[in-house]
Amino acid sequence: MITEAPYPFGQEDSQFDEEVAVAAPVRVLLFNDEEHSFDEVINQIIAATRCSYTLAEALTYEVHHRGKAMVFEGEINDCLQVSTILEEISLQTQLEF
Repeated sequence: MITEAPYPFGQEDSQFDEEVAVAAPVRVLLFNDEEHSFDEVINQIIAATRCSYTLAEALTYEVHHRGKAMVFEGEINDCLQVSTILEEISLQTQLEF
């Protein structure tokens, strides 16, 4: 009778007993509104993400035309910081896990 080994390749090694937590990246979504100018949004994206003017402009146009855009992706603490900076001028954001 054949039985499965509890560890890969039948090796009993303590390294297989450890659980590893893998964090999935979090995304910051920015939503369109009719209250802010393009320049205001562009400048706030730059302040929040430290991206180039060209990228911030492209993201702003995506928000305008599609209603929302992912403006940042990373670890939860970084995403919270980006979201907080965007919301300083009352932009609408959401974290996506």
